[in-house]
Amino acid sequence: MRKNFKMILEFEKPIIELEKKITEMEDYARDTGLDLSEDIKRLSRKAQSLQKEIYSKLTPWQRVQLARHPDRPYTLDYIKYIVTDFLELHGDRYFADDPAIIAGIGMINGERVAIVGHQKGRDVKENLFRNFGMAHPEGYRKARRVMNLAAKFDLPIISFLDTPGAYPGIGAEERGQAEAIAKNLLEMSHLPVPIIIAIIGEGASGGALGIGVGDVILMMENCWYSVISPEGCAAILWRDNAKAPQAAEVMKLTASDLLELNIIDKIIKEPQGGAHWDHEQSASILKKHLLEEIHVLKQLDVKELLQKRVEKFSQMGYWVDPEPKKRSKRKSK
Repeated sequence: MRKNFKMILEFEKPIIELEKKITEMEDYARDTGLDLSEDIKRLSRKAQSLQKEIYSKLTPWQRVQLARHPDRPYTLDYIKYIVTDFLELHGDRYFADDPAIIAGIGMINGERVAIVGHQKGRDVKENLFRNFGMAHPEGYRKARRVMNLAAKFDLPIISFLDTPGAYPGIGAEERGQAEAIAKNLLEMSHLPVPIIIAIIGEGASGGALGIGVGDVILMMENCWYSVISPEGCAAILWRDNAKAPQAAEVMKLTASDLLELNIIDKIIKEPQGGAHWDHEQSASILKKHLLEEIHVLKQLDVKELLQKRVEKFSQMGYWVDPEPKKRSKRKSK
C-alpha cells in the first residue's frame, strides 16, 4: 500500500493512523527480535475492515475529494503501467505545444493504439507547467491532430479525462478555445475508428468533453463528471462556494448516478481505498477493461460504429413529454 500521501483526507485519517501503528510495530519487531506477528495480523485485519466500511459509505462530495487527490494516478501513470513503446507527439502545428494534454502512439498487449489525455502535476512547479490539467486550445488541436492520425492508420483511440475544466484565460479565448472544443466534438463524432473514453479523475464541463466523445465511456468509481464543478454550481445557486458539498449531493455527478442516467457505460472498480492507494493495481484493472472494449468495438463495421456513437450522444438528456391525460366530460343531469 502507498501510505506516504501528500494529502490525507479527513475520512482517511483513522485508516492512516492504523497503518502507521502497523508500520511502527513491524519496525519494533524487526529491531528487537520480538514476535509481534499475531498483533500485526490483527491490526491489519482491523485496518482492512475499517477501510472497507469507510469507502463503502462515501458521500458524493467525498468522491469529488478523492477524484482530486494529488496522489491519484494521472494519464502518464496509466501510460507507464498499461502502454509499451509509447511515443509522445507534441504541438498543434498552429501555435504551440500544450503540456496539459498528453497525446501519442503506443502498444497495449500488442494492440497499437492512439492515446490522448489530460495531465496534472504532482507539485507546484509541475502543476504550473501542466496548467493544473486545464488545456488551452492548442492542447485540443494537438489531440485532434493525433486522433486524425489514428483514423488514417486505423488505430483505436483511448482518451483519459481528468480536468477541472478548459483554461478560461484571455489568451485561450483569443486563440479560439470554444472553436477548438467544438471542432473536436464534430471530428470525434465521425472518426472511423473505435474511441474509448476513460474518466480517471475530474470530468468538468467542455474541458472534459473536448476529448470525451466516444463509443464507450468508462468511469473509475471515485470520479466525478458534470457540466460544472460543485463549487461553480454552489456559487451560482447560493452565491456561496462553501455549499459545494450540498451541490455535489444534488448534481448527480458520481459514477453510480451517471450509470443510472445512461451517461456512462461502465463503472471501473478501484483498489480498496481508492486508486491513490495502488497505482499499479488500478492500471491493471483499467487495462483489462480497455482491451475488452477494443476487442468488442473492432468487430463492428465503420457504418455501425458511427451510427451507434451518434445515437449514444443523441439520446443523452432526451426527454419525452407524456401525453396529457384526457379530461373526462361531466355528464349533464
